[in-house]
Order: sequence, then C-alpha cells, then structure tokens
Amino acid sequence: MANTLDFHKGHGTGNDFVLITDPDARRELTPATIAALCDRRFGIGADGLIRAARSASLEYGAESLAEDSGAEWFMDYYNADGSVAEMCGNGIRVFVRYLIETGLITLERGETIAIGTRAGVRDVQVTAGGFAVDLGRWRLEEDGPLVHTRGVEVARPGVGINVGNPHVVVALADDSELDQADLTVAPTLDPAPEAGANVELVVPAAQLIRDGVGQIRMRVHERGSGETLSCGTGIAAAALATRFWAGPTAPNQWRVTVPGGVCAVRMFPTEDGEHVSLSGPAELVYTGTVDLDALHQA
Repeated sequence: MANTLDFHKGHGTGNDFVLITDPDARRELTPATIAALCDRRFGIGADGLIRAARSASLEYGAESLAEDSGAEWFMDYYNADGSVAEMCGNGIRVFVRYLIETGLITLERGETIAIGTRAGVRDVQVTAGGFAVDLGRWRLEEDGPLVHTRGVEVARPGVGINVGNPHVVVALADDSELDQADLTVAPTLDPAPEAGANVELVVPAAQLIRDGVGQIRMRVHERGSGETLSCGTGIAAAALATRFWAGPTAPNQWRVTVPGGVCAVRMFPTEDGEHVSLSGPAELVYTGTVDLDALHQA
C-alpha cells in the first residue's frame, strides 16, 4: 500500500508553505521527512511545513487551550530543515486561509478566530485584503549583537526584537547596500543568541513617513530556512525596530516592502501592554499527493 500524503501549497507574499491536515496528530513528522518535503529540488519545495491539528490532540496544544478554550486548531509549524519554530506571521495567515478553503472552519469577513501556536494563542481576522493577525505583546531585548553580513563591508549593531520568536534587526545605509547583501549565507551574530535568531536588514524609504504611515524596505534570513521572500514576524520586528530608532514622534502604522510583496504593521495599546499586528494577503496555489517512500529515495 502506497505511503502517500495529500497536501496544499500556499504562500503569504512569497513566503511559501506545505500544508497538511492531521486533526488527531497521528502522522509521524520527522525532521528528515519535513526537510525532504520542503526541498526545492527533490521535494515539493517550501520555506516551511504547517500541520493542521486540533490543539487537544497535541501535548503542547494544552497550553493554548488553557489560554483560550476557543483555540480548537493549532498551527503546528516547522522550518524547511525540519526544526521547530515558535511562530510564523505569514504562515498563520495562510493557515487560516487553508482552514477555510478545506472546510475545517467557517469564517466571514470581519470575524476573528483564535489559533494555537507554540508562542501562545494568536487571533486572526479576515480582512478585505487578506488576513490580519494580532502577534501579541512584543519585547525589546536590552543588548543586541553585532551583525556580520556577507556583502556588507562593515559589521552593524543589531537590535533584538521578540514577537513570539527572536529577531535581530539591522539598519543599512541605502538600497544599494541592501541589494548587495549576500543572504545565501547566514549572518554571523556576536554574541550568538542561544536559540539563534532571524535577521532582518532594513532600509528606510527616501520619505520615511508618508500620510502618517512609515515606509521601509526589508530582506530577511530566517533560521532554519535561509533567505526567504518574506517573513511575517520579521516584518513586524523590522517596523518595531525602525520606530524605536526614529524616536517618540514615529508613527504606529508601517508599510513594509519585501521581495515577495507588501505587508502592513500596526502597533496598538491593550490592557496587558502594546501589541503589534500584521496584515497582508494569503494564497493557496495548488494541491497534490506525494509518495513519501519515493520522496525518501530521491
């Protein structure tokens, strides 16, 4: 009997994912299998894999249900190398689109759903232009590392931003410096964070603020995946870092351009502190079935 797996392929501003349904979390997902599925030459190809499982079926889903009993579905996310990731801002938007399109949930424009993640429960809302996710409270790390990036002549200080997963954001001088950066190799962080970090390189637009909205351009190297066309939590981290650098008069709304498109970021007060939200498109592009035995032989 063939060992097959049905899947969807989706992306958010070019940040792409293999999505599978496993409500009872019965399928064994080894790092080797995930890496093979995400391989762009011998597999399906993706920046990561997302399993749709019920929170009640996962040991680590219990924390999500304790936080919010309505978090029925858990975004079980893995990087392209098979390693675990706490959160994915583009992935969670694509995940909710997947849940809707496959009939696992019903959600209309303006409605919100609670989704379990390893970083905690995140609320996602259907919008006119896609989906918006409340990434929750964020944290500025006190001591950012020095960042050495191939193609950038001088090492730059980075600022650490945590939005459920760790980021280091670096400001570059201009677009040409951003374009010349070689992110085929992971930037070196000194000192290196124990759990690693995603690294964002940022350049402000010539007109930083337009109609009350901040404008920046960004590229990213994601731990476990390499350079990607977009990183949702990285987009939020880049906007937060730029606002921090710009000072108290900087806006709370940002437009961030990445190689795969544009997303919006908004910072807003809540009872438990300031939250940051990310909004943008989420697309499903095809479905298929893969023979796992043949995949491992490739």
